[in-house]
Order: sequence, then C-alpha cells, then structure tokens
Amino acid sequence: MKYILLHGMGQNASSWDKTISYLPDTAETVCPELSNFFSEGNCNYSELYSLFCRYCNRFPEPLDLCGLSLGAVLALNYAVDFPHRVNSLILIAPQYNMPKFLLKVQNVLFKFIPESQFKDIDLKKKDFITLTNSMMDIDFTNSLNNVNCPVVIICGEKDNVNKKAAIKLARELPNAKFITISNSGHEVNLDNPQGLANAMMML
Repeated sequence: MKYILLHGMGQNASSWDKTISYLPDTAETVCPELSNFFSEGNCNYSELYSLFCRYCNRFPEPLDLCGLSLGAVLALNYAVDFPHRVNSLILIAPQYNMPKFLLKVQNVLFKFIPESQFKDIDLKKKDFITLTNSMMDIDFTNSLNNVNCPVVIICGEKDNVNKKAAIKLARELPNAKFITISNSGHEVNLDNPQGLANAMMML
C-alpha cells in the first residue's frame, strides 16, 4: 500500500518522518510539500486544491490518502470529487464544514506570531492568513455520500477543538471508524507518531 501523506498547516513534509519510521517496511509513503502547490502571491485554497488534484492525477492507481488538518481537508475534498480515484482515506483532525469562528480566532493569533516562526515552512504569515480566509466557506456536508471507500478518522485525545467534528464525520460516512490517539493533541504525527502508525495499520 502506498500512502500519500499530507501535512497540516504550520507543518512541512518532514513532520511525517517519525510516523514513517514506525510503519512496516512494506508501506510505501510519499510526502508532498504543500507549499510547493502555491504559485507566487496566490496562496488560497482553490489554488492549492487545483494543483493538488493535478498532482494526484499523475498516479495511475487508486490512491491511499492520509491527511492531517489542512491535509485532511484536501484528502476529503479529493475523495468527494473523485471517489473512483481513492482506495482509502485516513483523516486526522478533519473538518468537513469549516468552523468560521475558530478560523477567525486563528487568524487573529497568526497576527501576533513573529514572522520568523514561519521560516521553516516556506510560507509567510500573510500567506497563512490568506489561506485561512479562503477556506471559510468550505462545506462538504451535502457531498459526503460520494465517499464510499474505507475511512479511518483519527483525533488526538487532547484535541478538543476537532474531536466533535471528527466523531460526527465518522457517523456520516458509511465505511468509517473513529480512533482516538492517546497522549496527543492536534498534531498527532508529532505528539504520538507510534500510536498514529499503529492506527493507520487498522485500515
């Protein structure tokens, strides 16, 4: 099985390194750098998703997509639009109907974070704010019945912001199961990579 691992906002491709180290040798992984899907000065979700689709469509076989947060949104979006192209989904801390209030709070917090904190992820602070604003109206509620592949939905036990939506999404999808990862918050791939790798193998 080949996993395409999609990192979250504020992470980069190397955020998956520890999780990958706990996966069996037979598990192939590909970790695209999401910042590479943005063109200069056009850091919005539509642009990101369009280039992500182009990336996914290069693979001839059905895909096994695993995404955290922003990566989970991209993976779910692709499965909704191209269900025949997706073999399985692993969604970590997913949102399927974006919580506008939380996104607005997040944008306010971004404004107080020093620009230097963004240097490791190849995006500027203003790019994060632009991206977050462009995601406000995302809502897959009426399209979830398009997703017919097996789905594992994962949330860190301390990720109270996303847990409710994750559990609800698991109930909405016909072939989904929900797993909580102990000793972890939102960034499960960093907080408990071994627990995450074990959960991924339950698919």
